[in-house]
Amino acid sequence: MKLRQLTGTFTALVTPFRDGRVSLPDLKKLVAHQLRGGIDGLVPVGTTGESPTLSYEEHMDVIRFVISETRGRVPVIAGTGSNSTHEAVELTSLSHAANADAMLVVAPYYNKPSQEGLFRHFSAVAEATDKPIILYSIPGRCGIEISVNVVERLRGKYKHVAWIKEAGGSVDRVDQLKQAMGKDIAVLSGDDSLTLPFMAVGAEGVISVASNLYAKEITRMVKLALANDFAAAAKIHRRLYPAFKTLFIEPNPVPIKAALVRAGIIATGDVRSPLCEMTDANARTLEQVLTKLD
Repeated sequence: MKLRQLTGTFTALVTPFRDGRVSLPDLKKLVAHQLRGGIDGLVPVGTTGESPTLSYEEHMDVIRFVISETRGRVPVIAGTGSNSTHEAVELTSLSHAANADAMLVVAPYYNKPSQEGLFRHFSAVAEATDKPIILYSIPGRCGIEISVNVVERLRGKYKHVAWIKEAGGSVDRVDQLKQAMGKDIAVLSGDDSLTLPFMAVGAEGVISVASNLYAKEITRMVKLALANDFAAAAKIHRRLYPAFKTLFIEPNPVPIKAALVRAGIIATGDVRSPLCEMTDANARTLEQVLTKLD
């Protein structure tokens, strides 16, 4: 199939809850806020969407709902990763059937497979769909990094594995990927505060947490950087940088949910255990930063 362009700003959507259940009315409002902000695409049920604590049914319900709400106006990249290859393959197949435009597949967590194990895991997922697969390397959460060699091998074998969400915090890593594969691999930042530095060395966009709130601003910043106007992009980056840092003052997505409640976009900041609400001190810090940005 023809691969859809996947560069720019993609929001890693939170999953709103009310009374312990997924709140589709709040999710509807959040998707509408994203579309008004001109976002380039949406990523339901990634880490920010609390995928580890959603049931299998909830996971697919959220993906299908977001696809329905966007009505093809922007790509929907379904989070289909798991530390079980069988489950990742099944979620990918179901998301393909639900008309997701692409899949975001995180490195298996906790198991700590070898690099050969990683290659086989992603190969099995790649063989379950011909839609774009975005590899997701986040060693801080998974305990392992997807090596450049494995990315090269996958890229060489599967034409639809041509993207990676890079959340290892290293500009040098982006350079390594680009040195190895150049335009054959598209790199998307997984850290809001590093989006602009990553793009300066060749990344093509971001899968953003902060854009849940600042969709318009971050989309504008990334478009400017893609147009090589880094001076203008840097002004937006510097303005939003305090938020980029403070939105991770506690485990994601706790602070961004609190910020969305403050903005009236979702009704509650509820998260599922073992996550919990922010401390009073950190809540005050977040309020101070957001008030200045207001």
